[in-house]
Amino acid sequence: MDILKTATDWVKSELFSTPFFILFGVLFILASIGFWQLGKTDMARAYIIPTLVAGALLMTIGFGLFFTNKSRITKFETAYNSDASAFVASELVRAESTLKEYRTIVFKAIPFIIIACALVIVFIDKPVWRASMITTIAMMVVILLIDGTAHARIEAYNQQLMSIEKELKN
Repeated sequence: MDILKTATDWVKSELFSTPFFILFGVLFILASIGFWQLGKTDMARAYIIPTLVAGALLMTIGFGLFFTNKSRITKFETAYNSDASAFVASELVRAESTLKEYRTIVFKAIPFIIIACALVIVFIDKPVWRASMITTIAMMVVILLIDGTAHARIEAYNQQLMSIEKELKN
């Protein structure tokens, strides 16, 4: 099994999924512009700022992940060519750290944020608060969907790294 190809394929699949953050960010910004131009009620006007902020955050996440992963492709080849076993070990540490972050942030913190926002919607009747909470829930759902697939990919990548590490030790 060629670990460099496996690592590069993983990064390329990440590069495919990160533009979805950008796409949803653009959609949130377009929604903000729509609420600004067409919103007549207080509730519709209350969505302008929250959707703009959510769009900007999603675009920032998308561009940050895209450029980080893009630079990894060349770094992978350099690191692998200098010391293959050290490359596998460093990738294993990074993958396991990322999996731990997913368990904490994506699968615990984000559902907690969604629940908290839903409770605010129930108990607070101000349009700005409701619009902010509904937008936050929508943004968290987008992050959960995209990161759910990314979690599955990095878990598979981690399994491949562990099998390669065993092969290198033998």
